[in-house]
Amino acid sequence: MRQTHTLKEAVESFLKNWEAQHQQREGPHAALQKVLSKKELDHIRVRYFTRGVLGISVDSSAWLYNLNLRKDILLEKLRSQSESVIKDIRFSLGDS
Repeated sequence: MRQTHTLKEAVESFLKNWEAQHQQREGPHAALQKVLSKKELDHIRVRYFTRGVLGISVDSSAWLYNLNLRKDILLEKLRSQSESVIKDIRFSLGDS
């Protein structure tokens, strides 16, 4: 037997599903923009996202140290922002 829905319910359901799929496709990049400040974003570059590990290149040792100190907090925030499973963040010194 088929369930009947109002147009409003159908639209709300569609938008909810579409938003969830859209967030999954954006991956960690969009979540990083929500979690990090503009100043922090200027000093990093996402290198890879493989098997739940997010690799981030940082342009200076000072920023590398700062981000490593906040790694657990950032990881928790990223997990709450992103539908994708982020198991770990690996920061490395390099061009950003």
